[in-house]
Amino acid sequence: MAVAEQFKVAEAERAIPATMQAAVYRGVDDVRMETVPVPQIGRGELLIRVHTCGICGTDLKKIATGSHSAPRIFGHETSGVVAALGAGAADFSVGDRVVVFHHIPCGSCFYCRNKTFAQCETYKRVGCTAGFEPAGGGFAEYVRVMDWIVERGTVRIPDGISFEQACFVEPVNTCMKGIENLRLSAGETVLTIGQGPIGIILSVLAKRAGARVITSDLYAERLKISKLFGLQNGIDASRTDSIRAVREQTEGRGADAAIVTVGGNGLIRTAMDAIRPGGRVLLFAQTARGEATIDPAAVCVDEKKLLGSYSASIELQEESVRFVMNREMNLEQLISHRFSLSGSVEALHLAAHPQPDSMKIVLQPGGSGEGADQ
Repeated sequence: MAVAEQFKVAEAERAIPATMQAAVYRGVDDVRMETVPVPQIGRGELLIRVHTCGICGTDLKKIATGSHSAPRIFGHETSGVVAALGAGAADFSVGDRVVVFHHIPCGSCFYCRNKTFAQCETYKRVGCTAGFEPAGGGFAEYVRVMDWIVERGTVRIPDGISFEQACFVEPVNTCMKGIENLRLSAGETVLTIGQGPIGIILSVLAKRAGARVITSDLYAERLKISKLFGLQNGIDASRTDSIRAVREQTEGRGADAAIVTVGGNGLIRTAMDAIRPGGRVLLFAQTARGEATIDPAAVCVDEKKLLGSYSASIELQEESVRFVMNREMNLEQLISHRFSLSGSVEALHLAAHPQPDSMKIVLQPGGSGEGADQ
């Protein structure tokens, strides 16, 4: 019997417990390990045993700001194994290895017709939960996947692709959407500010679109990591004036586009100053509401454009899956820290306070040593 078939048989024989461990958000900067009921599933739904869930910056901001009511169980970059099927979920089998999107739009409302999918009310409804108000649920042992996500947002992981690689499908989709919004032309010069995991993915995708990419970061260690992905043109912003360095490489004009992958609003002005007249700045990490200072004349007189991109696009779902599952980028190489679920509080603290050598941090309720992670 093949390894994959043996795994499915073993999964079918695994008993589903009544309770599980989860990292429960209880308020501002308050996440606790708790024992909670394993979620019950309904018709057309799946129960997923979580193997790997990436920690996303948007979850960290929700925890830090208290922007969402408590209690909740966050985590949406989720890969795992189908543990149980609701009636009518005939397209899947117990033991299938899958990755799930937690948002899927309706496809017919005003915003969907105008391809602004993240503003669709159905899209804003989170379709995965480990209990309490739906919030993704990946920071738990089991996740309930609701019917519309099962139908349109659950993807099988091919044999030979690890859970760690697969959990990047949703963040890659968001990055693809950002690059699409920039409307890059081949030969344009792009400055990517920040070389954390998202900054590196955006830089690789910009290069894939034909751009010449300049990267910058305050940490030399991160620039070294970005070079592993073919991003050789890096600026150590702790030692060098990034704006001057970019202009020196662009005949004094500035970059055609800049991407801000760091949440600090002070970098918006840096990005605006680093691009040429008529250039574009993409805000990718400004997900917390507030105020920022810009030079309005840069937009009016210099005709610089300020763009935004938030969350994923259903139209890029298949492309993002192909990119990840075909290993166009070795995304596992971005993972610097792996924590068991019992270490989730420590993992979230490290992710919220990144160090020079910390990149993507993942929780692994299912453990990294299981035979399915091939």
